[in-house]
Amino acid sequence: MNKFFAILGAVSLAMFAEGCSDTKTVKETAESAAPTNTAVAGSEKSAGTETAVGTAATVAGTKTITLSNGASVTWIQDNDGEKLMPRTLFSDASDSLYNSLNMPDGIPASVSTFLVNVDGKYILFDAGLGAFGGQLQKRLAALGVNPDSIGLIYLTHFHVDHIAGLVAKDESGNDTKSFKNAAVYAGKVEYDAWMNDIPKNDLQKNIMSVYKDSLHLFAFGDTLPHGVLAMDAVGHTPGHTAFQIANLLIVGDLMHGYALQKDHPEINSNYDMDKPKSAESRKRIMQYARDNKLLMAGMHLPPPGFVE
Repeated sequence: MNKFFAILGAVSLAMFAEGCSDTKTVKETAESAAPTNTAVAGSEKSAGTETAVGTAATVAGTKTITLSNGASVTWIQDNDGEKLMPRTLFSDASDSLYNSLNMPDGIPASVSTFLVNVDGKYILFDAGLGAFGGQLQKRLAALGVNPDSIGLIYLTHFHVDHIAGLVAKDESGNDTKSFKNAAVYAGKVEYDAWMNDIPKNDLQKNIMSVYKDSLHLFAFGDTLPHGVLAMDAVGHTPGHTAFQIANLLIVGDLMHGYALQKDHPEINSNYDMDKPKSAESRKRIMQYARDNKLLMAGMHLPPPGFVE
């Protein structure tokens, strides 16, 4: 099993600080609704042309497409090399079902983040692995994007492969912001669960403390800046969130093994903290995407991170 995922549920770093008390609700910072421009949905930038992130569309580990509102979204692969989800991660699946995939070495996947450029502003969805092997900063540099230019970060949930990239070590060995000018948006249900109820939460408490002066909490159903809708996708974690912007639906960790779960949403990953709720969310959100003809982006979908 991948080294990171072996420590996903158990990582606990003793030096991390406690708590975060200075937070703001999303109501305090709400901005305008989504733009109404109706460009062609899901069109991909041509290789060799300039994309909305300011560089050619041939940067390794990335793919940029244009949404129906004219915004661009860039998939950024945060893991280094190939990523396979092992058979042992899907104990809900029978041997016959799993074997029917003909993927004995594991199900192709990724650890991904997504960068949206809308109205000339950058939104980052999740911050990746950080010190646990993350490639996000290298990919941003290759795309010509300065981390200080990212103004908003929306978090699907608080597992380490989604939030560790928010911090880096300074010269004194202290944790500091990787995105100095970013407001971080987190679900209140998720935040409260990790701050109060879930054990082995030192990493989560520390990172939220580092961003306490720029942390905003939202509720399911809230419309966030630039018309991003926060949707209930609970099950994987207590406050797991999906986000919709125009015709894009960012589903976080709704699926860890797409080849298996796209046809069998009743099958859970062993990382799902509440399996019945996770299966219900997966079925509901996948049907919502089909009904509304949305493009899905997922943090563990196989490269390049998008599925229709």
